[in-house]
Amino acid sequence: MAVKALLLGSIMLAFSIPQMGQAETQSALALPDGPVMLKVKGDIARTNISAGTGDNGEEAHFDREMLQSLPQHAFETGTPWTEGTSHYSGPLMRTLLEHLGAEGESVHVLALNGYEADIPLRDFYDYDVILTLERDQKAIPIREYGPLWVLYPFDQDEELLSEKIRFRAVWQVMQINVH
Repeated sequence: MAVKALLLGSIMLAFSIPQMGQAETQSALALPDGPVMLKVKGDIARTNISAGTGDNGEEAHFDREMLQSLPQHAFETGTPWTEGTSHYSGPLMRTLLEHLGAEGESVHVLALNGYEADIPLRDFYDYDVILTLERDQKAIPIREYGPLWVLYPFDQDEELLSEKIRFRAVWQVMQINVH
């Protein structure tokens, strides 16, 4: 009986070692080839940079190509800051966070211009909020709210026109902290 238990334990150990290695490989992100557009840190499972800071000292850095490789979502909307309606596209915020294995209640978004906002994760499931990469099929220049913009589909729901939501639509995004 003891021999059977030992043999069974050895077999289980042999099968668990390769699986542990696979899990680590699957959780790592590729390194960016181009200039880093976005840094995500905090309570995330998938990273590609050991930064030595933050909650666990690791971050996910993205270049444009990496963000474009995520499933893209698009909508047309007007915004309180632009004239008329435009076509915006980029990954859904929930897709980005799920891709990183994010756990938490909210994100803290930091912009190039020093603006910061806290956004509850539930917003990304209640609405199709995108991390906008393009406006009218063109990269968005910094002077026109780019290169990344957390954008709500304002024209799809009157609730989104509130001041509270407008403060969460961060442009010139450079970093997202998940907590």
